[in-house]
Amino acid sequence: MRAMEIDADQELDASGLSCPLPLLKAKLALNALQPLQVLKVIATDPGSERDFEVFVKQSRHSILAFSKQDATYHYWIQKGA
Repeated sequence: MRAMEIDADQELDASGLSCPLPLLKAKLALNALQPLQVLKVIATDPGSERDFEVFVKQSRHSILAFSKQDATYHYWIQKGA
């Protein structure tokens, strides 16, 4: 699925935050969502790419889409059921 086609239920702008803050803020935001809802995360920390990949492998959540534009990373994460 292309990122432009995904409607996010909530958006988190973690731009300017360094590891591990983007991941920690995303975890808190996902906790507040209902199962199967989608969180869009915007980050500028290059380490976020690795952090989010590891995080979803260790959780019930999944990354529906990912895009990188210049130095900005966009993640669409669906909360696990």
